[in-house]
Amino acid sequence: MDAAQLHALAVDIAREAGELAKMRRSAGVALAATKSTLADIVTEADREVEELIRKRVAAARPDDGFLGEESGADAGGTGVTWVVDPIDGTVNYAYGIPSYSVSIAAVHGSTEPGQWQALAAAVCAPALGELFSAERGGGAWQDGHALRVTSEVPAGALLSTGFGYDPATHDGDLQTVRAVMPIARDLRRGGSAALDLAYVAAGRLDGYFERGLNAWDFAAGALLVEEAGGRVSRLDTQSPRPMLIAAGIEVHDRLSAILG
Repeated sequence: MDAAQLHALAVDIAREAGELAKMRRSAGVALAATKSTLADIVTEADREVEELIRKRVAAARPDDGFLGEESGADAGGTGVTWVVDPIDGTVNYAYGIPSYSVSIAAVHGSTEPGQWQALAAAVCAPALGELFSAERGGGAWQDGHALRVTSEVPAGALLSTGFGYDPATHDGDLQTVRAVMPIARDLRRGGSAALDLAYVAAGRLDGYFERGLNAWDFAAGALLVEEAGGRVSRLDTQSPRPMLIAAGIEVHDRLSAILG
């Protein structure tokens, strides 16, 4: 597989999709539906942005597979699947908070996390004017600058997390936060898993952990972290809400010891 070619395509599509998302946000957000709970919303823009990405992928690589948050999965014949979250951080998007992103990854093999090999990734935060990308074996980048995870955290780790939309899971998520706070300098809750992972890759966060993520939430961001020298693990993969941990090696191992 030509990871460089896939990377260039992912970046190109992410930029275009990000501009569409930003334009639609400026025009006003129309809520299309709720998903799993009342708090888990989908906007008309989510669907429109995903359709744009689907069409661009199909035009460039018509035999590839596609796995999107809004439109589901289509099998391909090349072994490559595009794993897409059109707007990661939809609640932020709906409220006008700029921390949302378009997340696109090209993976090879199974569409099951842990059974694929991610080849290329792009995470575009259009309202912030930033695009992060990675190519397997080629590093992780943001606007021409190579990314590296943090390696030392003498004052404690700046960590980020997220919470599920189901109120029944909130107590467990808060218990997890309490468990990790002894090693934390402070905690952030950004609202976009893909962007949190990009920030770990860029050294803006020392680590990130969250339960219950879907494949499209972390497919791109995980490759960013790995190509920036970090480590990504999924724990409790047989449970309904596996735990994802992403960080530099030291912080990753400390989080794994607490949460494993």
